[in-house]
Amino acid sequence: MAKRKKKRKSSKKLAIVLRTFLVLIILSVALLAFRHYRRQAIQQEQIRQAQLAREAEQARLLKKRKAFIAKIGPIAQTVDREFDLLPSITIAQACLESDYGQSDLSKKYNNLFGVKGSNPNTSAVLATKEYVKGKWITVKARFQIYDSYEASIRAHARLFQNGTTWNKNQYKHVLVAKDYRSQAKALVTDGYATDPDYASKLIDLIEEYNLDRYDEK
Repeated sequence: MAKRKKKRKSSKKLAIVLRTFLVLIILSVALLAFRHYRRQAIQQEQIRQAQLAREAEQARLLKKRKAFIAKIGPIAQTVDREFDLLPSITIAQACLESDYGQSDLSKKYNNLFGVKGSNPNTSAVLATKEYVKGKWITVKARFQIYDSYEASIRAHARLFQNGTTWNKNQYKHVLVAKDYRSQAKALVTDGYATDPDYASKLIDLIEEYNLDRYDEK
């Protein structure tokens, strides 16, 4: 009888140990699963917050860009009408070359098109990037100072009309172009820009922001 009792006690103890071990395993698995899903939830929330931040930044940038376009659009329309140029091209150039009015050159000196200067009294020295021999390099150059965006746009239009000091017919293809695609390509043909992708960048901007609406008379 004593042996049977000992066996029963041993069996009960073993059963308790096994149940305890099983409970511990279940709890461990549950804890690991909780940590895993919690970590995933945190990561998903971080991704969501980052996406929201990106969307907010994109919305802020878009608002700024549209405000800049709305500001210079009517000016370009008025000025370019006098010179028989396309405002859509002028606006796209200003957006591209001044980073929508955010560059130091445009904010401090109203220079929207990176126009160089020579007179120390009416120009300032700044760093700029130029495409030389197949690559972009940073150089320092002297840039013209303007008292307003209108003055900058008017000087820009006058450049196409009058040409350069060494070639008055420098921009003859630009002047005869009748649509923004042709005029964008003519800017490269006539040597206005060193960037090989300059024309396509202008065309993309015009189509993205529907800038050809400013060409309507």
